Amino acid sequence: MAHLTFFKQPARSTLADIAALTGAQLVDAGRAGQQISGLAALDRAGPLDLTFCDSRKYADQLAGSRAGACLVSERLEALVPSGAAVLRVDDPYRAFVMVARSFHADSLRPRSSFATEGIAASAVIHPTAQLEDGVTVDPLAVIGPGVEIGSGSVIGANVVIGAEVRIGRDCSIGAGTSIIHTLIGNDVIIHPGCRIGQDGYGFLAGRDGLVKVPQTGRVLIQNSVEIGAGTTVDRGGLRDTVIGEGTKIDNLVQVGHNVVIGRNCIVVSQSGIAGSSTLGDGVVLGARVGVSDHATIGDGAQIAARSSVVGEVPPGVKWGGSPAKPIKQFFREIFELERLGREGYPKIAGSDAGKKGLD
Repeated sequence: MAHLTFFKQPARSTLADIAALTGAQLVDAGRAGQQISGLAALDRAGPLDLTFCDSRKYADQLAGSRAGACLVSERLEALVPSGAAVLRVDDPYRAFVMVARSFHADSLRPRSSFATEGIAASAVIHPTAQLEDGVTVDPLAVIGPGVEIGSGSVIGANVVIGAEVRIGRDCSIGAGTSIIHTLIGNDVIIHPGCRIGQDGYGFLAGRDGLVKVPQTGRVLIQNSVEIGAGTTVDRGGLRDTVIGEGTKIDNLVQVGHNVVIGRNCIVVSQSGIAGSSTLGDGVVLGARVGVSDHATIGDGAQIAARSSVVGEVPPGVKWGGSPAKPIKQFFREIFELERLGREGYPKIAGSDAGKKGLD
């Protein structure tokens, strides 16, 4: 079977080109014309590949690499094998990403899965919907009344877009996604299988059971947001659910009704943010973080994976645990529990609590 690649093969670049792009110093100026045609990990790279190393723990892989060139910091430069050209740079991985973005620009935004240009014949578009020139609509997509979609946007197969939804320019809506009651800015990526704008979870308990509370807000997704596959974002109850500009949300995240997420936040997979919570700008939630309803997390705060947040988190802190607390306190408690597990419980007068271990 032929070896398949799903992205375009980049044109060859010289080391001089790469140095200019990244600001790296080519240690051996005589190799400026050497060509690079691909990118690879240290242990997979060949003579035409560029690689990088930013940690001494990969020293063995670096020493044995067959790469044609390596982006590396000055402190690791001596470990680069003689066959590889050295591109000295302070942050090798950031420089490598710059090259990767140049080589593989086609990977940065999902394309039509059906190689569609324009509107597929099987797409169903309401006559009152307005699509600017240059919109791509894949097969079997459904676009409802009053919808507006900006130029350069790609609507994937089996997408359902409800009435009056607005989608800006150069957006990508992944296959199988549904979007209702939502306004979306420009340069937004929503990966396959997302659910955006459905009812928030609102019920009133009483003697007659659970009474559904109307959810009449919207979802507002600002420019340059990216939302991972399988994520759900509920519309607001009385106010809007908002996702701020530049925020990146991973796969399988739940965003509840009335939640406000600030700009340039990072929300990692399987996290859940309950209704009416607020995240400031630059907040980071590790994987599987749970945020209780009506919680507030200040600007720049970082929450460790598998933590639960209740109440208020100050700006700029690092918290962890369940319930979340300052990370140093959390680790001290963990270490103390481990010590007690090793040494046994202290003697308490009149009890057997001092015995090592538990019967």
